Amino acid sequence: MTSSRRIPAELGALFLDARGEDRGLKVSWHQEAEVVVLSLWRENVCAASFRLAVEEVPDLIALLREGLDVAFERNRAARAERSA
Repeated sequence: MTSSRRIPAELGALFLDARGEDRGLKVSWHQEAEVVVLSLWRENVCAASFRLAVEEVPDLIALLREGLDVAFERNRAARAERSA
C-alpha cells in the first residue's frame, strides 16, 4: 500500500511508490507560476518533473476520479461474487 505525507511549509505532498525502493511522486503547487509540478523521485534525487498548467488540473482530477470509480465498482462486484 502506498502512503503520502504533507510537505512542510509548502502546498504539496509526497506519495510513495507501491514498489517501494525509495521511489516517490512529489506534487507541489506553484501559484506564482500558475502550475502544479509533478516530480518523480528516486531516493533523494529528482529523476523527472512535469509542469501542469492550473487550468488543466480539473481534467487530471476527473481522470483520476473516473479510474477510482471503476476500481471501486470492480472491487465491490468481486466481493459480491465471493460472498454469493
